Amino acid sequence: MKIKTNNEKIKVLLAMSGGVDSSIAAFLLKKQGYEVIGAFMKNWSDTKDPLTGRCAWRTERKMALKIASQLDIPLITLDFEKQYKKEVINKMFEKYKKGITPNPDIDCNQKIKFPLLLKEAQKRKINLISTGHYARVKKSKNKDKKEIYELLRGKDESKDQSYFLYKITQEELSHCLFPIGEYTKEQIREIAKENNFPNYNKKGTVGICFVGKVNLKKFLQKKIKPKKGKIVDPNGKVIGEHDGIYYYTIGQRLGPRYGFEIDRGDNQTKPSKWYVAKKDIKTNTITAAPENHPLNFRKEIIVKDLHLISEKEKTFQKNPTKIFSRIRHVGELLPSILNYNKKTKQFQIILNESITGVSEGQAVVIYDKDKVIGGGEISFK
Repeated sequence: MKIKTNNEKIKVLLAMSGGVDSSIAAFLLKKQGYEVIGAFMKNWSDTKDPLTGRCAWRTERKMALKIASQLDIPLITLDFEKQYKKEVINKMFEKYKKGITPNPDIDCNQKIKFPLLLKEAQKRKINLISTGHYARVKKSKNKDKKEIYELLRGKDESKDQSYFLYKITQEELSHCLFPIGEYTKEQIREIAKENNFPNYNKKGTVGICFVGKVNLKKFLQKKIKPKKGKIVDPNGKVIGEHDGIYYYTIGQRLGPRYGFEIDRGDNQTKPSKWYVAKKDIKTNTITAAPENHPLNFRKEIIVKDLHLISEKEKTFQKNPTKIFSRIRHVGELLPSILNYNKKTKQFQIILNESITGVSEGQAVVIYDKDKVIGGGEISFK
């Protein structure tokens, strides 16, 4: 992209979190000749900084201000907390109440980060937005010779964040820059260190987007009251009791270390590992199964609310298509078939091999080599 138009630099509104990734994104964009305007998003004020006791967002914003000052760029603060609570956190609680396991990071990108950042940019007559995601954008043409934008995986497989971005739209992608997508995390930290960034060794964010690392069970208990129920083995025999089906997910390990006392019936020296295999929200029952039991494995996934980034649904409705699937962030890329069931009018993913840990409500993202085709919500019916 050309940097100057009528002797004016092209403006970019960049989401800056105070972390090293978005900081180096700002550094790289400025180096490329863009006029960078930093935007700190205040989306959650309930989490406290364990060191200072202050709201964590204030600590993060302070770092973002330091980086902005060092780069000599402005930093604006955008308060989206009301929208974030309504569209991400409240919806997350609703899904957990139904016994499914949502992915709030994906919802955050779809409903808050990209649409609201782009809206703010356009309000300021800025045509481009940017984030510190490990992903890439490629301008291309489809079979009809129409210009499209494709989302590609980040170069660093261990940090690739395309999984969280599968709901991005063509409109958003056409305005997007991902400056660090061609780099590894090590390279980003090295650039930060060489240029004396105070956050060069800052730990990456973990946990729920903008909320941070929390005890999920305690977090859910703020809105969802405990409700005791049975834990049964694959034969239906009661082997224990849980305190709320909502708090547990498919593939979760069970046992004393994980807050459960269950009768596993082990007669061997080394007890077998047991996992949540099924959840029945109507009866409030968890079915547990030992490691390698068939109940823990799944080969077919129904794709609910399929979203395609640069393709059309009819392309995949005609014939089964070979793809790669991913059921978790930086999880293994699984050889699969995307199939459209004309009777049920549902898309299905058939994995080449059965896997464990497939949880209803999570995302399944589909790929063609580096290209992200799209994805949807995992469903079993």
